[in-house]
Amino acid sequence: MYFRAVDVQQKVPTVSRKSERLVNLTIALLATKKWIPKSQIFSAVDGYEGEPEAMERMFERDKDELRKMGIVIEVGTFDPLFENEVGYRIRPDSYRCDIESLTAIELALISQATQVWKGAVLDTTALSALVKLKSLGIDSDVDSLPGLAPRITVPHDDFATVIDAISNFTTISFTYIASDLGRQSRVIEPYGAGTKGGHWYVAGRDIEKNELRLFRLDRLDSRIELQGKPNSYDIPSDFSMANVLKSPEKKLSATLKIRRDKAHKLRSIGRVIEDGDEWTTLEYPYLRESELLEDVLWHLDDAIIIEPQSARDSIQRSLSEIVKSHG
Repeated sequence: MYFRAVDVQQKVPTVSRKSERLVNLTIALLATKKWIPKSQIFSAVDGYEGEPEAMERMFERDKDELRKMGIVIEVGTFDPLFENEVGYRIRPDSYRCDIESLTAIELALISQATQVWKGAVLDTTALSALVKLKSLGIDSDVDSLPGLAPRITVPHDDFATVIDAISNFTTISFTYIASDLGRQSRVIEPYGAGTKGGHWYVAGRDIEKNELRLFRLDRLDSRIELQGKPNSYDIPSDFSMANVLKSPEKKLSATLKIRRDKAHKLRSIGRVIEDGDEWTTLEYPYLRESELLEDVLWHLDDAIIIEPQSARDSIQRSLSEIVKSHG
């Protein structure tokens, strides 16, 4: 899963306003307890502007967009005995998805996406329609929104800040724990965020080093702070979060001994040299020694480094430090 700003900066405002307006419209009509007239929709939902005819056309296009997504906006009146102004709403039961029709892969992808998009990353503007409707005397119930209640499971408390910064082209700063466990202050122009191997990353131009860098969010050791104003930089047109996360070619090789029927992840990557009764000898490719140590230490005494000697020495130092620290 990846996040990045949409296309080049010049195109973002149009796409962003439309998406935000559709989200606000859906939330407003889904959470309302009664029909909402068109005039109040135009007042409450951000994005409807201009002459009345222009807003009418925009609203009709939005209804068509939502209908294509399977979201049906119902039309009704406040009092069926009188011909007064019609109102609009979305019934929660018609909004729910029939998961029985989904394949296992589709369900897995939706499940992964909803771990991120459960309301928090929509930032405060996405719920602004409910606040405005309340001021107009129209009650709403945000907790009843199926799948839109403000809950989120993310790798860092400021994950929403990262997404907003990418969308708004805003520089961010944070303290980062490097591979040598040192704490470093970093200031970056975030280009995108994505997940790989169970970890979330943010990529962007490191201001001090003036080059593209990748940072693991679970190694951030501070709150993420916004720096400067929005639209302060451009994202290169050839930037791709998928390419940034793509593993580079592993040109180094280590010799490992793996206990039989253990460390299956190492086995899936390495090449078997010798398969004994208790131990299997593998040729294991790696990119950096620090990554090799991390992979092997994860499996404790089920994996042993035979070569290179420098990695064996590093493993022994690491284990000695653990024993010294914890007894």
